[in-house]
Amino acid sequence: MRAITRKKLTLVLAVLLTAGSSVLFAGAGWIHAKAVLAQVLLERSWQARLAGNDEGDTKPWPWADTNPIARLQVPRLDVDQVVLAGASGRSLAFGPGHLTGTALPGERGNSVITGHRDTHFDFIGDLKTGDTFRPQRPDGSWARYRVAGGEVVDARTAQLDATPDRSAVTLVTCYPFNSRDYNQPWRYAVFGEEIGDG
Repeated sequence: MRAITRKKLTLVLAVLLTAGSSVLFAGAGWIHAKAVLAQVLLERSWQARLAGNDEGDTKPWPWADTNPIARLQVPRLDVDQVVLAGASGRSLAFGPGHLTGTALPGERGNSVITGHRDTHFDFIGDLKTGDTFRPQRPDGSWARYRVAGGEVVDARTAQLDATPDRSAVTLVTCYPFNSRDYNQPWRYAVFGEEIGDG
C-alpha cells in the first residue's frame, strides 16, 4: 500500500511539473510569436504609408494605439524592422518604438529608438563601432548612420544629447542583456552618427 502511494505521489508530481513547465514555455513562446506576427502586420501598414494611402495614421490592426513611423535596417546583422510611434510598453510589445519628443530619424537632432532586449533589440549587443544602420523615412528615402560607440547608462540620471546641429540616432535597450530582472535602471545605448543618404 505504501509503495502504491509513493508511486502515485511521484506520478502526480511529474504531471504537475510537466504541466507547469509547459505553461512557462508557452508563455515565452507567445511573446516571441506576437513580436513576429506584429512585424508582418506592421510591414503591411508601413507599405500603405509609403504608398501614400494612409496619411500617416493607418493602424496596423484596428485597436492599435500606435502607427509605423520608420523602418530600421542593420545590414550586417540582417535586421529589418518597422519602428512604431511612441515608446510605451504597449508599443514596445509589438516592435521598436520612437521616443516621443525626439527628432525623427534623418532629421536634425537626436532620434531615440528603443526596443526590448529579448525580442526586437536582441541584436543590439552585437553592434560594433563602425557598423552601419539605416532608417527609412515615410517619404521612402533612407538615411545612413555609423555606430560611433555604445555604453551602459543609468536611466535615472542619463541626459540625452539633443545635437541640434546634426542628425544622430541613439538605439536603446535594457541592460544587462540576458537578465530576467526587469526592474534594473541600466540601459545600453548605441550612438549613431549620420553619414549620408542611402
